[in-house]
Amino acid sequence: MATPAGSDDPTLAPVTYLFARKSADAVAPAEPAADQAEDAAATEEEPSEPAVAPAPALRRLPKFEDFYSDDVASVDDSEDEDDNDEEETPLTEEELASEREGEAVRAHNIALHALGRKGVSISEMAKLLKSRDLDEDIVEAEVARLEAVGLLDDTALAENLVRSLQERKGLGRSGVTSELRRRGVDQAAISAALETDDDGDDEAARCLEIALKRASQLSSYDTETAKRRLSGFLMRRGYSGQVVSAAVNAALEGQGSRGSRSAGKGPRFR
Repeated sequence: MATPAGSDDPTLAPVTYLFARKSADAVAPAEPAADQAEDAAATEEEPSEPAVAPAPALRRLPKFEDFYSDDVASVDDSEDEDDNDEEETPLTEEELASEREGEAVRAHNIALHALGRKGVSISEMAKLLKSRDLDEDIVEAEVARLEAVGLLDDTALAENLVRSLQERKGLGRSGVTSELRRRGVDQAAISAALETDDDGDDEAARCLEIALKRASQLSSYDTETAKRRLSGFLMRRGYSGQVVSAAVNAALEGQGSRGSRSAGKGPRFR
């Protein structure tokens, strides 16, 4: 029996050691613990960026026509059809007669309302009715009916206006004529009314009365200025030049002499 190497015992057999081949992985040296800790710390300090989800595709919002296009079309078509039906369908004779009767009643009501406020000339009444969108034949018929019953009478209206304009406003013949023409009174009615009231003495008396009242307001002016202002005032009221001249002279002379006698009462002219 062989004695193993390094053994003094001759009874023991020698031991032979067998070496097996190891893989490269098995024999790779293990990483130190310090390196593993550093790698872990680096991983925690630098987290990976989260993945961004792609934006969803935009959806087209529904329009009004998507839900109601059929209904709208049907409504528009129906309205057009109704309009066409109304245009194409003529009124019957009974409907036309009823419509004209209603227009005639409306014209009569408008005329009575106007006549209840003041005197109206034929021309003024015709203009009033036309301004209310009444047919020409309706207007003519209503004006003729009012003339027939005496509610429209330019001659009577002219006579009333002549007296009113002379007494209340102090207008002369020319001023009265201008006002009646502005009111649309027929010229024949104006001439007839002025002839009926044509009295030269009354015209001169009215002018003098107005001149005396006006002269009392001109005391601060000299005689020539007062005469010029008073003459213009009377002329604008429609008095003739001859009547105005006489009235101005009488008013200023009378006021001046009376002022000199009454210790300062009334206007004085320099």
